[in-house]
Amino acid sequence: MTYLITFVCYGCHLHGSEEGSVDRRHNRVGSPALDINPARANAAEGLMGQAPYTLDQIRRDTVLAAIVEACGHRGWMLLAAHVRSSHVHAVVDAEAAPERVMIDFKAYASRKLNRMGLDGSDRKRWARHGSTRWLWEPRHISAAVQYVIAEQGTKMSVFEPKEE
Repeated sequence: MTYLITFVCYGCHLHGSEEGSVDRRHNRVGSPALDINPARANAAEGLMGQAPYTLDQIRRDTVLAAIVEACGHRGWMLLAAHVRSSHVHAVVDAEAAPERVMIDFKAYASRKLNRMGLDGSDRKRWARHGSTRWLWEPRHISAAVQYVIAEQGTKMSVFEPKEE
């Protein structure tokens, strides 16, 4: 099965913030993001135990390498990935549940970042859960790869399929 996996960094894209977010009622294809709500965003920020986490270039490259490593170790086929400053998108073909894929991506990335010693090992890096979309048809897969690689703004740390 092929999935579009998206997860965000801790403290980024808080519910109600201008960056936009989704919740359980706003996480369907075609459904709008949550409305901007400064009070809700401030309440969410007040609950945070650490500062928001963002990825600089060395961290983005490390996260991308960890995703590639996870796919190689698990036998999954990575079709595209784009690690941004505040979130990660990946299109992956895997014989595992999409939640398992996302959990493994986060775990591999956190271990690799911990080994680098750039942050404390108790650093919260990822928001809870994320988005796990099933891609049922080849046109959906192609659209997701296009979205991940070419529709995220300036390219940061990107994995693109090799031309054959």
